Amino acid sequence: MIASNPLVNEFVFLHSSNGILIANDAGEIEQVNPAAAALLDVAVDLLIGSTVQKSFANNSALLGLFTRPGEQVIDVRLPRRRLAAGIANTLADGKRIVLLQDVTEQRELDSRRDAFIATMAHDLRNPIAALIGYADLIDTVGDLNKDQKHFLTRVHDTAAKLHDVAAELVDLAWIEAGMPLKHTPIDLRLPLQSVIEELTPMAQEKQISFFVSVQDPLPEIVGDVERIQIVIRKLLQNAILYSNNEQIVAIHAWGDQQEVFCSVADQGIGIDDDELELVFDRLYRSKDDRVQSLPGGGLGLTISRRIINRHGGEIWAVSSLDKGSTFTFRLPAVNA
Repeated sequence: MIASNPLVNEFVFLHSSNGILIANDAGEIEQVNPAAAALLDVAVDLLIGSTVQKSFANNSALLGLFTRPGEQVIDVRLPRRRLAAGIANTLADGKRIVLLQDVTEQRELDSRRDAFIATMAHDLRNPIAALIGYADLIDTVGDLNKDQKHFLTRVHDTAAKLHDVAAELVDLAWIEAGMPLKHTPIDLRLPLQSVIEELTPMAQEKQISFFVSVQDPLPEIVGDVERIQIVIRKLLQNAILYSNNEQIVAIHAWGDQQEVFCSVADQGIGIDDDELELVFDRLYRSKDDRVQSLPGGGLGLTISRRIINRHGGEIWAVSSLDKGSTFTFRLPAVNA
């Protein structure tokens, strides 16, 4: 394997953009790569041979990575107001290895994104809420004929739907603008497990059971785990929402060295053949009265497709009306 090749290891150590530091079991720093020296703004020669206690006495987070047992993940403040995600573990020979990844720009981007979404959602919801309020008042100032009441109800319902999806609209705009995603190895089993646990109470309200089948081992994918988790959540929420009581929702995940697949199947109301692709369109909701009677803004599947496409994959649906639907997404495996 590549990892066992000393020349490759040395090349990666010297040229990695992530900082790498190694200390022996006595706490003496033995190896520091150029990236670590640059991130810490200190010469390699000043660190080699020194103890971690002496070198990092003023950086408690970095010191903690070296001194706390087992695997540790801690944010580390760097010079020049920068920030690193620090990961540490103990090697088989007792030495301690610390990896520093500069995440300054990514964290700032995440912060700006959250602020942007919060501000835009607020600015959208305020006028929509006012519109709903005025719609409610119209009926109190005089009699309306049948058509007027019908149109007023449509105005109220549409405004209420827009109010509910305002944050999702902004999030979709952010994704479609091509803003960068995180790219880290993902074991799909972990976000699957997290979402299943999160939505179990929702399923229990309808006495819906989950059937989960996940290949073990499952090849890893690379991407933004929070975004992938959004996709799983939206697919599973829909499966629960559009299923009748006491039914089964099946979650499967499998793959090979090229691709990883995940599917969510329900026994619910299903989708007409003419609408299978339309359900991924922005704000589209089926004309089926059973769908219209349930809450939803028609953005969940649109966001899901955008996220999967941004990860180099695809998502699709197969369905039989009144028999259920299966939504499946495919993503490249790490080795693809």
